Amino acid sequence: MSTTPPTGPLVTRDTVAEALRGLGVRPGEILLVHSSLSSLGWVCGGPVAVVQGLLDALGPKGTLVVPTHSGHLSDPARWSRPPVPREWWDTIRATMPAYDPRTTPVHGVGVIPETVRTWPGARRSAHPTASFAALGPRAADLVDGHAVDCRLGERSPLARLEAADARVLLLGAGYDSCTCFHLAEYRIPAPLVQDGRPGPHGWQVVTEVSITSDRFDELGHDFERDRPVVRGRVGAADARLFPVADAVAYAQRWLAVHRPREDDFPHPAA
Repeated sequence: MSTTPPTGPLVTRDTVAEALRGLGVRPGEILLVHSSLSSLGWVCGGPVAVVQGLLDALGPKGTLVVPTHSGHLSDPARWSRPPVPREWWDTIRATMPAYDPRTTPVHGVGVIPETVRTWPGARRSAHPTASFAALGPRAADLVDGHAVDCRLGERSPLARLEAADARVLLLGAGYDSCTCFHLAEYRIPAPLVQDGRPGPHGWQVVTEVSITSDRFDELGHDFERDRPVVRGRVGAADARLFPVADAVAYAQRWLAVHRPREDDFPHPAA
């Protein structure tokens, strides 16, 4: 066991809520949160205290939404961090548990989303690899009906968040994790990709829009330069607050110019 004293600042449920109010989080609003617990400092109560602070700032009429992605429910042939031996692939495909919104843990998006997923009253969407969970009176409106062949597009909670005037809170997280930028990818020419995943009746292959977070950091830098983004601190973490609709509209223009993807498309025969 480490004997090194913890480094600060000391963060509590109350200091989280107070900092969020100071940043401009409003009671009753809808907030899509991307987060990093370790960036906050020494949190008394860990992720539970952070979720409590978020809910305190939003109040009983507000709704908290987080990504609860489970990208590990995917084709092992695509795994690279780390890869698995080719001779394992068929066994993995045959035995991987299918997605269950009640039991499938989150993967790669942090402990705060996992805490929200298991919170009493949480509602989780149906997409097996790109789900969202929500707490609050608008939870069902936002996450129900998530199409299983539309990760982050028009039939996902992102489009509903946009229509509901939700805002994004980056809480110690960077723009590379800003999922609403992906909604813009569905609105510009993009290739399709086939991927496999476990289904209720065995392994299935689905066709989805190809998406990538490549250059999202650059996109976020330009977005923050050109559009109103509220910046502040929560504990030791940098925090950013901005409307979903504003980010999606900016990303749609930016990606079309700065990240053309013509090479992804098959070229017609001469």
